[in-house]
Amino acid sequence: MTVNESGTLPTAQVGVIVIGFNDAGHIRDAVRSALAQGPAVAEVIAVDDASTDGTAAILDELADGDPRLRVIHRAANSGGCGTPRNDGVRAATAPYVMFLDSDDTLPDGAADALLGAALRHRAPVAAGLCVRRELPQRRDTGWQPALYRRAAVHSSPEARPALLRDTLCVNKLYARDFLTAHGIAFPEGRFVYEDFVFTARVMAAAPRVATVTDTVYIWHVRRDAAAPSISLDRERIANWQARVAAHRRSVDVFLDAGSKPLARAARVKFLDHDLRMYVRELPLRSAGYRHAWWRVTRGYLAAYEEAELGAARPPARWIARVVLAAEAPRDLERLAQLAARPARLLPPYAEEDAVPVWSADLPGAALDGVLGPEAVPPHHLPVTVDAELRLAARARARLRLRVHDLYGRLATIRPETAEVELRRRDGGPVLRRAVPLTDEGTAWTARVVLPLTVLAGCDLRDGAAPPQTWDVRVRVQCAGGAFRTTVRAVGGGLHRAALPSLRHGMLLARPYATVNGSLALRLASGARGAWAVARR
Repeated sequence: MTVNESGTLPTAQVGVIVIGFNDAGHIRDAVRSALAQGPAVAEVIAVDDASTDGTAAILDELADGDPRLRVIHRAANSGGCGTPRNDGVRAATAPYVMFLDSDDTLPDGAADALLGAALRHRAPVAAGLCVRRELPQRRDTGWQPALYRRAAVHSSPEARPALLRDTLCVNKLYARDFLTAHGIAFPEGRFVYEDFVFTARVMAAAPRVATVTDTVYIWHVRRDAAAPSISLDRERIANWQARVAAHRRSVDVFLDAGSKPLARAARVKFLDHDLRMYVRELPLRSAGYRHAWWRVTRGYLAAYEEAELGAARPPARWIARVVLAAEAPRDLERLAQLAARPARLLPPYAEEDAVPVWSADLPGAALDGVLGPEAVPPHHLPVTVDAELRLAARARARLRLRVHDLYGRLATIRPETAEVELRRRDGGPVLRRAVPLTDEGTAWTARVVLPLTVLAGCDLRDGAAPPQTWDVRVRVQCAGGAFRTTVRAVGGGLHRAALPSLRHGMLLARPYATVNGSLALRLASGARGAWAVARR
């Protein structure tokens, strides 16, 4: 089946499978977004996983208004997402299927974009960009955006192992006969991270994969929800255990299929993504969680080959080596900074026989790639830039920067100037200030004064600026190149202050450290803006 000679897509080719359990507040929007995809959608199959709220009634009401919607009411809750999705695939009659969760939506044109790519390239799998939308702020972040910067077709996943970084099942279109022929289904029952295993089964079957640049899925991230989603419910050690188990099973899928390259790519992805994500949060966890996490992680990493560790990015493989070398949790703040994006390697910078190591008392954790013939370029190193911001009179902020050298690597490219960038988090204006750097031997320092009145005046409404958040970044210009990174919040200036302003009457400012330790600044002007901040 191909695109018509006129360039139009065949109609009624896609079945969208929507699953939901006790989600009466959101499932209506999800189903409507699927029905709104237009004539490409032949059917929408909504699977109610034995809800006890109004979900079932809402689905039946919607089905009465559109013959394309069929509702399956499960008599007993399955305990997971895999079983209802499998029910939907078994009930589908359309040649292609997509998956949609009850608290997410499909953007306009998603089905057309994926179906068009699948038909043009005769690909049983087509994938597009998923956007994580933080609510209620509506801040969007692309999921694995590098995979979808250009349209492409890959003869198989082994030809593009980076495809394994996207373990989501919902931003893809699948030929139903391809799933059936290879016996591909989700794990049944309560299986957390079931999409890891499903996606591994899909990729292990070596399909041609077409990618599009379109946004095809909106993943709603509700951090203030009464019941957090699986991906956000990371405070219990059971979540990490389930993630490791799902990843281990995915690797086994590739090995059983005889694809060692994909098994290796999956292991490397685990280090670069999963390990770093959880390490960033370790300082926030209880002592009991940390010890359990350390034990589980050491047990899993012990099965890694040195070549698999070496294939990961330096921050990830360094973290893995620290965990393997230390029997108990240690240096958690320093590890969390190394796991941040971008990564920061904090002092001390120890050596063992002229080889960079994590610390003098842990020489087995080598920091390979810093020195020697296989050293990464200086602008790719996890350089630490400390920033201390203090609020001052006349609505100004004094920022002191300290760029740490890293085993002498920065000295070879001679840092000269620092361009401070304040970027408004909603994608608004950018303020830049460039200052010279002073060489202090093992570090370079600079001072810059930031006019808060200018920042507050970027979005005046009725004489006052709404509350804004500014992220602080720095571009270090060197004689031998340049690099850009976030800055680490340090010092005692992280507190809120009300500053008199001739232009705004009053500015309420608060420098703070983000979850990753980066410096950010909240700012509001006028009495109304200050009141909005105080209420929050």
